[in-house]
Amino acid sequence: MRYLPLTDADRSSMLNRIGVSSVDDLFVDVPATARFDGTFDLPDHMAEFEVEGHMSAIAGQNTTTADVPSFLGAGAYRHHIPASVDHLIQRGEFLTSYTPYQPEISQGTLQALFEFQSMVALITGMDVANASMYDGATSCAEAVLMARRVTRRNRALISGSVHPHYSAASETQAKYVDINIDICDPDIDGTEYLTELIDDETACVVVQNPGVFGHVRDLSPLAAVCQDKGALLIVVVTEAVSLGAMQSPGEMGADVVVAEGQSIGNPQGFGGPYVGLFAAREKYVRQMPGRLCGETTDVDGKRGWVLTLSTREQHIRREKATSNICTNAGLCALAFTIHLSLLGENGFRDLAMLNHARASQLADRLAGVDGVEVLPEAFFNEFAVRLSKPAGDVVDRLAARDVLAGVPAARLYGAGRELDNILLIAASEQTTPEDMEALVSALSEELS
Repeated sequence: MRYLPLTDADRSSMLNRIGVSSVDDLFVDVPATARFDGTFDLPDHMAEFEVEGHMSAIAGQNTTTADVPSFLGAGAYRHHIPASVDHLIQRGEFLTSYTPYQPEISQGTLQALFEFQSMVALITGMDVANASMYDGATSCAEAVLMARRVTRRNRALISGSVHPHYSAASETQAKYVDINIDICDPDIDGTEYLTELIDDETACVVVQNPGVFGHVRDLSPLAAVCQDKGALLIVVVTEAVSLGAMQSPGEMGADVVVAEGQSIGNPQGFGGPYVGLFAAREKYVRQMPGRLCGETTDVDGKRGWVLTLSTREQHIRREKATSNICTNAGLCALAFTIHLSLLGENGFRDLAMLNHARASQLADRLAGVDGVEVLPEAFFNEFAVRLSKPAGDVVDRLAARDVLAGVPAARLYGAGRELDNILLIAASEQTTPEDMEALVSALSEELS
């Protein structure tokens, strides 16, 4: 049978072999209140084409960022992906490959990962990068754990410029490893002053650039204070395209750079899968999580690639592992690599500048709308505005008019804290003048 290969006799034989009478006996440790005891509201059976039609009808109820003018961002951005990216990543040798444990038969996969690492190191301004992580938030959490290993200190200071999902992931990871996480209040106006909060017990300072509210900063003064205090500076980047226009975190003195790579080669996909970037100074390479691919030569002197460092618990003794993440986002990393290679250095810069130009045009137009205050003076392709009405209500009303106006800050942080009227608005190369007009017109009507 196509989907249910085991017969009742097969199941009975397996249960007898392991000494239980039923499948339910395998779940005795799960509380009864957590088990599903009933039936799903689904037909008993449908033909395959009927299921496809039914699922397509359900999917058709969604309004996507490709269907209507969209200004959604807050860590997930809509960018054009060349058709060649999807074509190449679906080649059989890429799509079906798994972890390259045997380098002699995995040279293509290893070389692709090596190129990915090289590109990540270049755009972040760092010495070395790993072969990817799950996403930007888990990369951030792993960087905090790495800082504790390097400094042997137990305090992490997280800026109010950092996306709250990244802060939450760091808190979750640190909960059982004796790390105290201090998270600053949301930095709405870009006036946060971190240097006075760094002490001799601080393992790391985590800051986002551009910040979650859009502010762009020179992190060099903060990096100097961190170095003086013996703390690592971890820079978070949620919009990887910004690295094509801004001074790199490495040039500003970052010790570790973590980023979400979704913007390059990967669709928004209703939240995933994404690809985390992780880069650091070379002196920290043996404390990095994940794994690294390296270039070498074989017995005949020919160039080849291998897994150089694999400090994960499935490779080495558990107590020596730097991370318990047991895979990487290989296919998404491949899409990132192909897209960035197609752009090249000049294309990447042009794309970044186009994003900034579109956002600047939009901000200028919104600044002329009564009831809208653009907050950051310097930004990349996303910025916060303060509305004269609650942002969540405005977003709902504009969505009913087929305009996805942005992400209310209260949706990320919860209501209150002077955030109810704050709206995050993103633009990209996909944003057209007609999209801008739709947003400006709708906001003018709703705020009047």
